[in-house]
Amino acid sequence: MAQKGSGGVVYQQASSDYFNKRGLQRHAGVAGLWGLGVAAVISGHFSGWNLGIAQAGWGGLLLATIIIGTMFLFMVFSISEMAAALPHTGGAYSFGRSAMGPWGGYVTGFAETIEYVVTTAVVGVFTGLYADAIFAGLFGFSLPLWAWVGIFYLVFLAINGAGVSVSFNFAYWMAIISLAVIAFFVVVALIGGNFSLSKLFDIAPEAGGSAFLPFGITSVLLALPFAIWFFLGIEELPLAAEETHAPQNAIPVGAFRGMITLIISALIVLVLNPGVLGASAIGKSGEPILDGLRQVFPNESIAPLLSLFALAGLMASFQGIMFAAGRNVYSLSRAGYYPTWLSVTREKSKVPFVALLVGSIIGYALVVFLPILTGRDGVLLAGSLLSMAVFGAVISYALQMVSYLLLKKNLPSIARPYQSPVGNAGAAIAMLIAVVVLIVLPLSPDYREPVIWLMGAFVVGLLYFGLYTRKRLVLSPEEEFAMKHKR
Repeated sequence: MAQKGSGGVVYQQASSDYFNKRGLQRHAGVAGLWGLGVAAVISGHFSGWNLGIAQAGWGGLLLATIIIGTMFLFMVFSISEMAAALPHTGGAYSFGRSAMGPWGGYVTGFAETIEYVVTTAVVGVFTGLYADAIFAGLFGFSLPLWAWVGIFYLVFLAINGAGVSVSFNFAYWMAIISLAVIAFFVVVALIGGNFSLSKLFDIAPEAGGSAFLPFGITSVLLALPFAIWFFLGIEELPLAAEETHAPQNAIPVGAFRGMITLIISALIVLVLNPGVLGASAIGKSGEPILDGLRQVFPNESIAPLLSLFALAGLMASFQGIMFAAGRNVYSLSRAGYYPTWLSVTREKSKVPFVALLVGSIIGYALVVFLPILTGRDGVLLAGSLLSMAVFGAVISYALQMVSYLLLKKNLPSIARPYQSPVGNAGAAIAMLIAVVVLIVLPLSPDYREPVIWLMGAFVVGLLYFGLYTRKRLVLSPEEEFAMKHKR
């Protein structure tokens, strides 16, 4: 029997068997969430961030990182409060649904789908670039980028499909190894005599620029999307709510610890890696840590050998972001926003493998076909995909902060086991920064075209909901909570 809801939506009757086929399994605690959050992000410390130096110089990227770090810290506080009050797998979609109705929930969730599906593809490209450089240096062995990315997609589909305990344990240990690699780089960079502060400012200033800001103060805006790469993904932890023991307590603690870890790591990498390699050179590198190790260890075999460990960071994020993409698609499918067959889980492992598989196919298709459509490959392809991922991310971020403000206003009486220390002001600041990044994205001539294409895809997604699935929703936990507390 159909039931009408607010926003012109219609809910279809779902049997208990429907949810039995879409069950999840609890496993994680604070340590597991910390590992998942750090693992999802840490590849951004190994590559991607450095492209911002080509846009704004080292000083410009430093300022952009401070701005974006503030946005993420405030956002993590706000999201943790919402996750503790609404501990559902839907995460961002769940917050948007309860605060802004079905349309708000769908737009927020769809933007997050774009973020995670495309981010997996970006990490795949950087992982492929690292792997090819390492294997070419060690064994004289090379593969096309699309082949490397395909291999890694298959490997991490297998890891994510093995079960939630495997996923969390893999993420935790990869996060530990990745941080150890960065710590090792710190030691060898400082004691090897290759680091120099002057290398941070080796980009010749343009007219009106300076050594600190070679392309002028406005270039800081163009660096904002690349600074996001230092932190993008830490906000995924609410997607693990139904696979976490005591999520009301574990998510806020795990997210905060993860954020502090990432801030420290990002600042270390931002200073040391260009200080070894030089800002001019690192701004166009596809594997900046590997290039830094080559500088420290000129021997052609030692640097690639050490960089095998650097692959841990990229592999950690591949697994962590794929996890997030699968849970995001799963939650929107379980509620009927996406085709419901996407949310069926495996009987034994309780993993949403269909959602993982379909998200991987779409991400891999971007890696294969975007170079054909745009003529961009390698680092330029990665930068294009990165801009597309950030487009989805900042829409989701801004709407989640709007959701926070509305939930505080409209649902003041719901239980909030954790409360953000920065409150409404922090959420508003984070929202404004996200909106600025969204406005800036199409302004970069290097990456404007793919962002415009993605805008078109976003419109198609909105039409899909408005014309079709809006009449076919299901009362999932996220929808039931929203219906129960609607004003």
